[in-house]
Amino acid sequence: MGCTIIGCGKQLPALDVPNEELTKLVDTTDEWISTRTGILSRRVCVTEGNVDMAEGAARQALGWADGGYSQCKVAPEDIDLVIYSTISPDEMVPTCAAVLRRRLGLVNAAAFDMNAACTGFIYGLTIAETMMAASAPGAPGAAGRNPIRRALVVGGERLTRVVDWADRNTCVLFGDGAGAAVVEWDERKPGILSWFIKNDDDHTNALTCPACFDAPQPFTPEGVDPNALQQADPSIALIDAELDTTERIAAGAPRQVLSMHGQKVFKFATSAMPAAIEEVLRRANLTIDDVQFIVPHQANLRIIKYAAKRMGLPLERFQVSIAHRGNSSSACIPMTLCDAYENGSIHPGDKVVLVGFGGGFTSGAVLYEA
Repeated sequence: MGCTIIGCGKQLPALDVPNEELTKLVDTTDEWISTRTGILSRRVCVTEGNVDMAEGAARQALGWADGGYSQCKVAPEDIDLVIYSTISPDEMVPTCAAVLRRRLGLVNAAAFDMNAACTGFIYGLTIAETMMAASAPGAPGAAGRNPIRRALVVGGERLTRVVDWADRNTCVLFGDGAGAAVVEWDERKPGILSWFIKNDDDHTNALTCPACFDAPQPFTPEGVDPNALQQADPSIALIDAELDTTERIAAGAPRQVLSMHGQKVFKFATSAMPAAIEEVLRRANLTIDDVQFIVPHQANLRIIKYAAKRMGLPLERFQVSIAHRGNSSSACIPMTLCDAYENGSIHPGDKVVLVGFGGGFTSGAVLYEA
């Protein structure tokens, strides 16, 4: 018995921005971007919000709209849980998950947001599987828990809001989008066979994005002071020091933007992706020869090619969807999974690995039987 994927969907914003358009903003070329990343264009939100895209993706996954992949139409009252992974929410309260729940009429669903950067969808699936297993009939203590039979797991990002469009090292990489999957606990099917999640310390702050809270605070270490409303929050300096962003922000860079040391992130990613795949297979007592298809995070085509070469696999065993999307963080894997179902790369009974890595540093993989 296991947690099975019964539907998935994706939604992209309308605006497509090819590499040539970015030459209006920074000193770069289409050739420079495409040869180093595999990216030809990316989608950018203008009028759409994070939850707008997630709603479209979820409707496909639930079988309510054309597109995507769905084994059946799921009634709104049959969803028990919504897990929404994002680093770029539309709002802090209510959560994106709560807004999505309301829009879709998921009256019985508990809903919450989470953040594990680009590995967020992997983390979300592991949370859903764990909660389903803990509340399944016959599980120890299941009688005292909410029964969770079906869950909606979402990865939604509007990363272009936190991109410094004057930084050519980062602005060429990221895009917006959302993906969603419906998972169901089915005693008749194996579903998720194993999962693996991990954190490594980002000792050198290779990938950061500080928050930016600008409401005036009338406090000093001595207490309430109305004049403090005109002063900078003193804790900001401590955060900047922790993240090594002091010099960059002092030079005039916006505070709440992604900052990345590309070579350090590349080194981490090329190690983390194969390691996560190998570990999730080891936990299931399987080998790479038992796997029919791999759906990786879409950060850089060179990273995917490196992992394929290291594992002795042809690139055709990997779903590659980066060319016209770029890196959309936690939305990458569910959108790419939807692509694989739509183009017929995943068949019933196939063993599939989903694998991701991201800021934090996070990494992880899920192995499941389709």
